[in-house]
Amino acid sequence: GGGGIGLMVIFADTLLAANGEITGVIPEFMIKEGWDHAGIKDMIITADMSERKKTIFAMSDAAVALPGGVGTLEELMEVITLKQLGQFNKPIIIMNINGFYDHLIEFFDHMVRGHFMRLEHKDIWQIVTSAQEVVPAIVNYTGWHADPKVIARI
Repeated sequence: GGGGIGLMVIFADTLLAANGEITGVIPEFMIKEGWDHAGIKDMIITADMSERKKTIFAMSDAAVALPGGVGTLEELMEVITLKQLGQFNKPIIIMNINGFYDHLIEFFDHMVRGHFMRLEHKDIWQIVTSAQEVVPAIVNYTGWHADPKVIARI
């Protein structure tokens, strides 16, 4: 992300301490507010949140949702929607640490039962319960659907 608050800063600090490399992507207004991570040297500055998401989705090898707030939820919903529509074909990993996303997962089931989402759409994402499962989930990803547009329509 590029932020210097919340789980983003913990993740970034941990990665930097291990001599990892980070490319941050952050909208200009967040820098003006002082919400950026000063330790990230490779920072892409975008005009707004929409451009930030487009940039991140294009650059990423996967989308991984850690527990978070409405911004995390909004980004997760957008990338799921893009994958449903055949616009994002990379792994989506939901880190359901300590059951954080249990209610969201149940809501997805509720959407399927109400015919607002197909059962096949639940295969758009993978759910893991620990950080140790994330990399294997990405590495072992075999794809979702050959032609998502065929089943995009409800």
